[in-house]
Amino acid sequence: MPRPAPPTSGPSSDIDLFSHATLTDPYPAYATLRDLGPAVHLPRHDIWALPRYDEALAVLKDSDTFVSDEAVALTDLANTTILKGTVLAADGPVHARLRRPLSRQLGRRALAGRRPDVHELADATVRRHVTAGTFDAAEMVREFVAGIVLEWMGLPEVTRDTVLDAAAAIFDAFGPESERYFKALPVAGAMAAFLAQEVTRDKVRPDSWLGALYDAADEGLIHQTDVVPLMSAYVAAGLDTTILGLTTTLRLLAEHPEQYERLRGETPASSPVGAFTEALRIEAPVQGFGRKASRDTHIGDVAIPEGSQVWVLYGSTGRDARKWGDTADTFDIDRPDSADHLTLGAGAHTCAGNHLATLQGEALLTALAAQVPALKPAGTPEREFNQVLRGHATLPLTVA
Repeated sequence: MPRPAPPTSGPSSDIDLFSHATLTDPYPAYATLRDLGPAVHLPRHDIWALPRYDEALAVLKDSDTFVSDEAVALTDLANTTILKGTVLAADGPVHARLRRPLSRQLGRRALAGRRPDVHELADATVRRHVTAGTFDAAEMVREFVAGIVLEWMGLPEVTRDTVLDAAAAIFDAFGPESERYFKALPVAGAMAAFLAQEVTRDKVRPDSWLGALYDAADEGLIHQTDVVPLMSAYVAAGLDTTILGLTTTLRLLAEHPEQYERLRGETPASSPVGAFTEALRIEAPVQGFGRKASRDTHIGDVAIPEGSQVWVLYGSTGRDARKWGDTADTFDIDRPDSADHLTLGAGAHTCAGNHLATLQGEALLTALAAQVPALKPAGTPEREFNQVLRGHATLPLTVA
């Protein structure tokens, strides 16, 4: 793909999306970018930031013009070593072929029979953690989500901690060159080698997601070389985004007790799924992802040259008043269109794990509402700093 020409039109800003200050509180920067235009050039990283909802949605749905191959991350090294061959970084027929086995395992129909098990596990997990009165909600969510995903993947027990620890590093490596990037790169880069060596056919359960990938390769539905990259897709689709999104949901419910009362009440519109989707809207666990323009095009009235890197700001689109009105910054679990958020993508690259994430959110929040009369913050949460992800590593809460 040719190197893009320098931008000749459109707004520009010196905002650094990946500075510690912006990662700590990105929302003032997002508001500034939304006011500047539908696409804003950031010379510091030579990217076009897309801060508004409508234009971001249009880009995500136009996977012919805005491609993912060698485009999701902001460095060539990450795109060609960590992401190459994965479903996240594929387009067209290749993407469809790689996504098909994921959809078989993660689709709504495939998950329907697992609903009772997920709700039963959620009940037990909540009961075990809230009994003490004060508990770490981030630890509870991590145990619940990772327990499901890593078990259903069929990973050997000895590999699970390594996979869980490396998941966040993969996202850190999607950002620009920085101290965080160089620290994460070898961890993320080693994941493929680790999976190829440790998660072989003879070590995974035949009735698991990974067992199904090996079966799909035997049937010729995918290539043998696709199996390990698709394993990485399960990690990306099923772990950190859901863990951080659900932890944020609990933080927001504790900080807004009237919303938690609605969740526990008899109001028909208040639902666990509504609470979860609203939290994803207002505080996206994935703040941004990349695409590249395959030809000269426009985003709104801004000319985008062929080869330009664009950065879809999920964290900004969820607070765009053009879409969400004057209450865009307000957490409201009864918001009727909160499910329109872009946190889990849109179009061909909608997150393959979106139905699983929704099921997990519904189950855990249902169990919490049934067992806990009220939630209160019990200390200062510790933020999880990452170039792409946003959420908390710890979240102390008290059961009232």
